[in-house]
Amino acid sequence: MLDRIARRWLDPRLDPLAAWLTCSGISANSLTCAGFLLGTVGCAAIVVGWYKAALVLILANRLCDGLDGMVARRTHATDVGGFLDSVADAVFYAAVPFCFGLSQPDNLLASCGLLFSFFGTSGSFLAFAILAAKRGIPQARNQQKSFFYSVGLMEGTETILFFVLFCLFPESYGRLAWTFTGLCWLTTVHRVINGIRTFSEDCRPEKTS
Repeated sequence: MLDRIARRWLDPRLDPLAAWLTCSGISANSLTCAGFLLGTVGCAAIVVGWYKAALVLILANRLCDGLDGMVARRTHATDVGGFLDSVADAVFYAAVPFCFGLSQPDNLLASCGLLFSFFGTSGSFLAFAILAAKRGIPQARNQQKSFFYSVGLMEGTETILFFVLFCLFPESYGRLAWTFTGLCWLTTVHRVINGIRTFSEDCRPEKTS
């Protein structure tokens, strides 16, 4: 829901850094890998209860995630880069609640519930993208993604906001995780309804003369 607003605000501010990285010969794929490594270390920090350090590393991970696409568009965006970026994001997003569950065993059920909801959001997201590509549905010009990006209540920006709250208020992780879970399921329901409406169009057999 907030992704497009966030991109409009962030992109002009990150553009000079992306230009410098491009001129320095830093590839988009190397930024993706560096971001994934930073996120992995951040998740390890969550497990041992170093939540402030985890917050810094999580934000660094997201910075790399924003920059890799900008660098790719300045050089040559590839399917391999888009694939690596998507897989790294999916693993990172799942790792954060998993590691909070390890760090706070009393909230393990909340982590499981949140991870379960991620299957709904990611599954509906990817299913929509696959069928949108099959039907040739055009992507919004301002999205600039490797595949069709289905908007929803909970997107990347909202996810990061919750991750930040998890790290700032670890004692409230359980309540925050259940709130996030509910919002994720609302997103899934919205995408399912939107998918049914979208893919039901033009399905009627053509009239023959």
